[in-house]
Amino acid sequence: MSETLQALFARNAAFYDARGFERRVGYGSKAALVVIDMANGWTRPGSPFSCTGMDSVVPANRRLLDAFRARNLPVVFTTTAYDVTEGPNSDMGLWSRKVPIEAMKAGSWEVEIDAELAPREGEFVIVKKRASAFHGTNLSSMLKGMAVDTVVLTGVTASACVRHSCEDAIAEGFRPIVVREAVGDRIDGALAWNLFDIDAKFGDVEPLDSVLAYLRRN
Repeated sequence: MSETLQALFARNAAFYDARGFERRVGYGSKAALVVIDMANGWTRPGSPFSCTGMDSVVPANRRLLDAFRARNLPVVFTTTAYDVTEGPNSDMGLWSRKVPIEAMKAGSWEVEIDAELAPREGEFVIVKKRASAFHGTNLSSMLKGMAVDTVVLTGVTASACVRHSCEDAIAEGFRPIVVREAVGDRIDGALAWNLFDIDAKFGDVEPLDSVLAYLRRN
């Protein structure tokens, strides 16, 4: 991060703090890991949606998966996929007028979860059509049925699917914990700014080591 961005964030942090923002939601009694769109179209080169920093983001997600699995806590993956990507009657909606989501064709390699993070038996893969993991899916009711009150959010991108999932999580009554090192984006500035803004208004952005320490204690 450039010195200019650091100075900007410091000023904005002081501004938010003075107005009572940046409070902490903290952890509840049971957490689930929600890994957002860590599929090949985002984690591997060659896609319009390929993200930077995956050499560190993927290992961070793997460490969290190991920790949640060791404690038999719920793990949910999401991917974004569309059944009809050609012609006038598509399930892509107007989003396709902004971004090339036709690249995320259902059944394609691009929408498969990255093999380094492959879901295991008893874990869930939710296929979504919108940015948020909650929008138009059964994620909220499924987690509430498991008595989950805290969602640990990772994945891509900070500026879209992670951010919108975090906003919807807190609106649905979950405590959102976003793991800093386990989130990526295509543009460095977008990653830094959105993590800062999420932490100010929608969820707690926490370091990986802190989240792992919490899991060890509970």
